[in-house]
Amino acid sequence: MKMSSLAAFQKRQMECAKTLKLEHKKILVCGGTGCVAGGSLDIFAAFQERIKAGGYTFVDVELEKEEEPHVAVKKSGCHGFCEMGPLVRIEPYGILYVKVKPEDVDEIFETTIIKGKPVKRLLYQFEGKSHTTEKDIPFYKKQRREVLEHCGLIDAESIAEYIGIGGYSAFTKALFQMSSDEVINEVVLSKLRGRGGGGFPTGKKWQQVAGQAEKERYVVCNGDEGDPGAFMDRSVMEGDPHRMLEGMLIAAVAVRAQNGFIYVRAEYPLAVTRLKNAIKQAEEWGLLGDNILGSDFSFKIHINQGAGAFVCGEGSALTASIEGDRGMPRVKPPRTVEQGLFSKPTILNNVETFANLPKIIQNGADWFRSMGTPGSPGTKAFALTGNVNNTGLIEVPMGTNLKEIIYDIGGGIKDGKKFKAVQIGGPSGGCLCLDHEHLDLPLDFDSLKAAGAMIGSGGLVVMDEDTCMVEVARFFMSFTQRESCGKCVPCREGTLRMLKILEKITQGKGTLEDLDMLQELAETITDTALCGLGKTASLPVVSTLKYFRDEYLAHVVDKKCPTKVCKALTALVIDPEKCKGCTKCARNCPVGAISGTVKEPHVIDQAKCIKCGACRDACSFNAIGEE
Repeated sequence: MKMSSLAAFQKRQMECAKTLKLEHKKILVCGGTGCVAGGSLDIFAAFQERIKAGGYTFVDVELEKEEEPHVAVKKSGCHGFCEMGPLVRIEPYGILYVKVKPEDVDEIFETTIIKGKPVKRLLYQFEGKSHTTEKDIPFYKKQRREVLEHCGLIDAESIAEYIGIGGYSAFTKALFQMSSDEVINEVVLSKLRGRGGGGFPTGKKWQQVAGQAEKERYVVCNGDEGDPGAFMDRSVMEGDPHRMLEGMLIAAVAVRAQNGFIYVRAEYPLAVTRLKNAIKQAEEWGLLGDNILGSDFSFKIHINQGAGAFVCGEGSALTASIEGDRGMPRVKPPRTVEQGLFSKPTILNNVETFANLPKIIQNGADWFRSMGTPGSPGTKAFALTGNVNNTGLIEVPMGTNLKEIIYDIGGGIKDGKKFKAVQIGGPSGGCLCLDHEHLDLPLDFDSLKAAGAMIGSGGLVVMDEDTCMVEVARFFMSFTQRESCGKCVPCREGTLRMLKILEKITQGKGTLEDLDMLQELAETITDTALCGLGKTASLPVVSTLKYFRDEYLAHVVDKKCPTKVCKALTALVIDPEKCKGCTKCARNCPVGAISGTVKEPHVIDQAKCIKCGACRDACSFNAIGEE
């Protein structure tokens, strides 16, 4: 099975491609975490049993013989449309079924696999119209899936399938047809910027590593992805792990590294399992290990599982964790490219960055620059979540504006409510409002930075009119403060002080001076914190102060929360027009805050009320509300 030369690889690639052509029809069951949680493995098992049962005859198809045309059932990666899972795609028709259940398997098999017709009740419905194929669904129409192109379309656990569709060709091109300098130069010309958040030019980073006198070098993949609600990297690791490994191999060829490490959080068990499987397969096939494909190039990849510390997404903290130390950032310089893992020159990129590399090497830098913007070429994957109709994993060209993502791809705001804000870049990102200033704001590194936000790893949390932006700032500051490693005073003490002020404001005890103090603390922390986590920790507060200052003023001046989210600033009141004087509310109040006589409107003593809501739950006449 092990390939010992380029010729052997090319022969194996043709064999794998031939085998794939024998798959007369394919049943691709989404095997991403979201669909697995929804029961997709039971659907996969049901399809397997259906095929084993046999008894089907139609032209040129033998269901149980892999050497002849047959039907194949596979566990794919994430299709992206998580809102509609579990998802099943049928090829060669391109039919996408949504919200599939195991009991639907027989009908799908009889109607689609045998007769070639869609099961209409399982198709995606939008505005009274059925959408048979994936490409016709509005969620996908404005996407350009380059990094995610194989997720949902191939067997996520098969190296044979990856090679059969052209996988590892970019690596063999880099290894046998290009010099290390040529590989680096192609990445430099592509202007690929790191997709982990900072947007640093990938090629420049590689040049710095290649220029070091020390010849022992490492390639490290950051698969930590600690932002709440973000799952872009996880989906690549689960759905197309060999593509990421190929990107790491290309990086290793570029700087002649001998070892690679993947740092992935232990909370991603499916990703860990599929990465281990992919590495094992690559070793067995001769694409990892010593003297790869008979060359003088050797490279091995190891997996390290993180314990879920958000700070370990920072480069120096990540490498410290791999080394067995506590994950804490260190003072720079020296930087990772000079003294990274085990104090050796290290390429450190995230999953999505590595996944971009095979097509850059295969198609060239000009192809990559044809997408996106001049300063931010290519595409970007985002996790679209929050108060939006279509949540899931998307990929769009850099520069796509927020309006297109929220309304065209996302399908607008849930329940017909008004849009209010979008949080970009996770806990260290900023909140932007879709008003005249941000309506057409392009999502690229430079435009977002100018607006006071950042792409980060790619989280997009959409918020509607019922969201309190002060509470949002408090929530994200609470997360960042909790995740601070505590090594530097600005982050350890500064974020805590900001959190206490925000808590004070949401409790109705804030002052105008507190708003000035928040701004001052934010500037100080940004200028003096040790690592990227601390330097960007205040962005949610700064951006909400800038774009939603009226809400802060309502909290500190009027002592009211306009959205009635902050319970300390809301009051439960009884509408005398609706109250029948049944006394039910008074009998259910745990603190005796309600008084009144039978058959007369009751009143709530605000000084006693603890806002537990027991009275509102007990009222049969909907007479109790908030103000």
